[in-house]
Amino acid sequence: MGRDDMAIRFNEVSFEYGPKKLILDEASFALRRGSKITLMGQNGAGKTTLLNLITGNLKTVDGSIYVDPRLKIAYAQQVIPREKLDLTVEDFFQSCFKSKIFNLAPKIAEVLELVNLKAPLDKKIKDFSGGQQSRLLLASAIIQDPDLLILDEPTNNLDQEGIERLTGYLMNCDKTCIVISHDANFLNSFTDGVLYLDIFTHKIEQYIGDYYVVVSEIEDRIEKEKRKNAQYEKEIIANKEKANFFANKGGKMRLVARKMREKADEMERSKVHVRQEDKAIRPFEIPNQEGLSGEVLGISSLTIMKNHEPKKIEVNISLRKNEHLLLVGPNGIGKTTLLESIASGKADGVRLAENVKIGYYRQDFSTLNFEDTVYDSLFSAMEIKNEEKLRSTAAGFLIEKNIINSKIGDLSEGQKGLVAFARLVLEEPGLLILDEPTNHINFRHIPIIAEALKNYRGGMILVSHVPEFIEEIRIDEILDLESR
Repeated sequence: MGRDDMAIRFNEVSFEYGPKKLILDEASFALRRGSKITLMGQNGAGKTTLLNLITGNLKTVDGSIYVDPRLKIAYAQQVIPREKLDLTVEDFFQSCFKSKIFNLAPKIAEVLELVNLKAPLDKKIKDFSGGQQSRLLLASAIIQDPDLLILDEPTNNLDQEGIERLTGYLMNCDKTCIVISHDANFLNSFTDGVLYLDIFTHKIEQYIGDYYVVVSEIEDRIEKEKRKNAQYEKEIIANKEKANFFANKGGKMRLVARKMREKADEMERSKVHVRQEDKAIRPFEIPNQEGLSGEVLGISSLTIMKNHEPKKIEVNISLRKNEHLLLVGPNGIGKTTLLESIASGKADGVRLAENVKIGYYRQDFSTLNFEDTVYDSLFSAMEIKNEEKLRSTAAGFLIEKNIINSKIGDLSEGQKGLVAFARLVLEEPGLLILDEPTNHINFRHIPIIAEALKNYRGGMILVSHVPEFIEEIRIDEILDLESR
């Protein structure tokens, strides 16, 4: 690959967060200009870390990283940084550039049209819905007209129209793109290669082909590795049995036994390290608050947003124990705002059962204290403290000893999501409020989460833009805000 064609090259790069958290171990790969690459790997493997090494936000410990100095890089992270939430739209886009950009408004209008979003320049970022903030993130990367576009879970919070717009843009642009996503259909529409970050070997493997072809290739390789190891294991057992037999014979037979053991040890070392994908979380149940009867939640009126103006509408919703309500509508109509007001107990036109305990899963995880350790966060969720129950619940959500004492803020977004679900189990709520609960969650966990929600016996309000997920959950009533 000539230097003129090369966008990025990692040569035996190593990186760690302290001596006990190795991310990369002499990892190497190279990307051509114009390639569109998916970055894969288990939750917590270090995908976001790899992106930060490419952008220069992190520095390597060993090895070398080449990024073509002619490349203008734009990085759309999973969420808008908290320090930017108080900025206006105009100031937010201005912050994307190192120097003052004059006559910025027409450029903002152009990229907002591309992501299908209307946004007043003086509106604050925090006043937009999660889906609208996702569109703003994409627009803030595109407005920089980068040569290298990096997108970290760009479809989170996007409705179907937003995903279709993004897909069309990526298919038609000539930029070098690196994307992290759990949306297989989205990835397969534009990907021409995959970088796979193995959490166990800390190496990066590179594959050529569209997403489905590469996933199939990886699965075939895993099966071959398993069969090879099974054969080794069979021979190892046979040699150890022979070694024990000859050792008991004494004399020169002990020398034969030693050689048999050496051969078994050699085979043990030759066993292939089989790639291990994410383990799925254990099936779980969210216990519902005891003692509740009758109506859990009633809604007689609510406020939606139409053309950035509030509009009060009349509704007639009565949610009882063991009833599930799906809240639907496009990004920005006010779904998240409604859920927030219900969870805080400050919603006009909303009745809550007396002493109802609310379990609230927020799409931005702001119900979690990022300074708490995982252990402290789970402990605080329990009304009756029980160490054994806490640790058993945590283990079911893959929260093991290597992360249970970590700060929430140091976790990956996927790990934060699992902590949030573990808290719901420990809280035993009477009303469950879920705002885009599949965001950041590994696809292997989603059917298990859907089954738990389907079986939940309390009242539940759900917002989700993932039709396949909704289909697996028992929904008793739908409130469509757009039709109002």
